[in-house]
Amino acid sequence: VQLQASGGGLVQAGGSLRLSCAASGRTDSSYSMGWFRQAPGKEREFVAAVFGSNEVTRYADSVRGRFTIFRDNVKNTVYLQMNSLKADDTAVYYCAAGAWSQVVSGTPSYWGQGTLVTVSS
Repeated sequence: VQLQASGGGLVQAGGSLRLSCAASGRTDSSYSMGWFRQAPGKEREFVAAVFGSNEVTRYADSVRGRFTIFRDNVKNTVYLQMNSLKADDTAVYYCAAGAWSQVVSGTPSYWGQGTLVTVSS
């Protein structure tokens, strides 16, 4: 499974950004997909995950209510819609895939490359 993330950039605080992650290879809706992020000087942390055809989602407390994860299984793509962005959201964002338990525990089978999100205050 190969994961290609895109959509990062520079945005002002309060603004919005949508990240995309296209999956290729052996992919199907049985894989859970998720987003993680790593801020400068900090460890990588879980952001959000989605199971199946958007039946189940999970969010970190820090983003709940502001971020939305959803997937398009026809396009094999998972998205992260980020609204009301804060300076603390500045990080490299990584997409990931694997079994649900793996993704939500931070040990997914597959990682994509990161995409940088910078929120200016």
